[in-house]
Amino acid sequence: MHKDPLALVPEILLLLGAVVTLLTGSFLPRGRQWIARAAAAAALVGSLVAAALAAPGTDRTVYAGTYALDGATDAVRVVVPAAALTVLALAGGRVRGDRRETEFCVLVLLGSLGSVLLAGASDLLLLAVAYLLASIPLYALAGWGRDARGAEAALKLYLLGVLLGITMLLGTAVLYGLGGATDYATLADGLDGAPRAALVVGTVALLAGPLFKAGAVPAHFWVPDAASGATVPAAAFLTTVPKIGALVALYRVLTVLPEQAADWRLLLAVLAAASMTLGNLAAFAQTDPLRLLGYSTISQVGYLLMALAVVERADALRALLLYLAAYAATNLGVFAVAAALPRLRTLAAYRGLGRHRPWLAAALTVCLLGLVGTPPTAVFTGKLTVFSATWDGGAAWLVVVAAVNTLASLFYYLRWIAPALSVGAPGPRPEPAENGDGEDDGGDGHEGHGQTAATAVPERWAAGTALAAAAATLVLGAGAGWVLSLLSGTLVR
Repeated sequence: MHKDPLALVPEILLLLGAVVTLLTGSFLPRGRQWIARAAAAAALVGSLVAAALAAPGTDRTVYAGTYALDGATDAVRVVVPAAALTVLALAGGRVRGDRRETEFCVLVLLGSLGSVLLAGASDLLLLAVAYLLASIPLYALAGWGRDARGAEAALKLYLLGVLLGITMLLGTAVLYGLGGATDYATLADGLDGAPRAALVVGTVALLAGPLFKAGAVPAHFWVPDAASGATVPAAAFLTTVPKIGALVALYRVLTVLPEQAADWRLLLAVLAAASMTLGNLAAFAQTDPLRLLGYSTISQVGYLLMALAVVERADALRALLLYLAAYAATNLGVFAVAAALPRLRTLAAYRGLGRHRPWLAAALTVCLLGLVGTPPTAVFTGKLTVFSATWDGGAAWLVVVAAVNTLASLFYYLRWIAPALSVGAPGPRPEPAENGDGEDDGGDGHEGHGQTAATAVPERWAAGTALAAAAATLVLGAGAGWVLSLLSGTLVR
C-alpha cells in the first residue's frame, strides 16, 4: 500500500497543531489566549521547515497512489504555511484578547491543511475530502466576527460552496464510472475511449469545486462579499491560501484528461479571460478598498489560469508555482495595510497616508503596484513567466487579453495609491460605515468610525507585517531566477 507516515510530516504537524491549539485554548483564560496562537504559529513553522527539508527527496506517490509527493506539492507545502503565518501576524491586533482567538487560529490551521491536501491529491476521493477540509473551516472563518456583514459573507460562501461541492461529487462519480478507478494513474488510462458527452459532463462538474476555491468565474460571486464582510485577517486568508491548493489541484486533474475528448485548453483560456476581465471591470467603480481587493483577486485568478490553459508545457507548472508564491506575498501585504488601518473603509480615507505614515504608504504602494505586475516586484516575474509559457503554448490571443487587462487594472490600483501618496491636507471625515470587523473594529484602540489617515493609529503587528510583505515581494522578484531553478516542472501520479 506504499504507506509512509514520515512522508506526511508537514501535513501531520498542521493537524497536530490544530488539535494542540484547540486543547490549549480551551484551558486558558481570555487574557492568555495568545499562548494558543503561539502554538499555532509554532506548528506552521514546524510544517514549513519539515517541508523544506523533505523537498529534495524523490518524487513519488504514497498510500496506494492517492497522494503525490513531487515538486508541486513541495512548493505548496512551503508557500501555504508561510502565508498562514503571515495571516496570524497581521491578525495580531484584531484577535488579541478576543474570546474566539483560539478558534481563529484553529480554523487557519485546518484551512491550510485542506489547501495542502488539495494540491497533493492524486485520487478523486482524496480530492473530494480535501475540498471539504479546505471549505468547512472557511465557512466559520468568514463569519468569525459574528456581525451582520460577516454572517452574510459566511452564508453566501456556504451556500455556493455546498452547491458546487455537490456538483464536484457528481463529477467524481461520473468519472469513476467512466474510468473504473479513482487514482489518477489508472483513471488516465481508463478515460481513453470513454463516451465524449459523459466525459465532458463529468469533467465540468468536477472542475466546479476547485474553481470555486480559486474564486474564478463563474464561481466567483462569494469573493467580494467575503473580502468586505469578513474580518480583514479572515478576508486575507480567504482570498489567498485556498487559491494555492485549488489551482495546483486543477493542474493535476487537467493532466489526467484525454486531449482528444474535448479542447480543455480552450475552456480554461476562456475562463481565464472572463475572470481577469470581469474582475477588473467590477473593480473600477469600487470605493471600499476591501471590496476592491475582492474583485482584484478574481482578476488575479484569471492570470493564474493562463498557466492551466497550456498545461502540456513543462514550464507552465513552474510559472504557476512562482506566480502563486508572488501573489501570496503581495496580496497579503495589501491586506496587512488594511488590517493596520481597519477604520479606513473608503479609498478617500487614505488621503495623506504618505504624509503621516510614510512607511505604511510605501508598503501599500509597493504591493499594489506589485499586483499590477510592475518590476522589480515578484508578481512581475510571475506574470512574465506565465505570459511567456502561454505565448509559447500557442495562446497568443490570451496573452494579448491579459496584457490589456493588466494595463486596465492600473487605473483602480492608482485610485488607491493616489490619495495615499497625496501630500495635501486630509479630506473631509468620511461618513460612518460599518466595517465588518466586529465590535472592536480591529482593536486599534479608538472609538467611533469615519477616521482619516491623519487620525488613525496603525496596529503594530499588522503594520510590521505589511512592511515585511512588501520587502518579501521585492526580494522574491530580485531572486526569481534562483527560485525558478529550485522549482520542479514534473508531476507524478
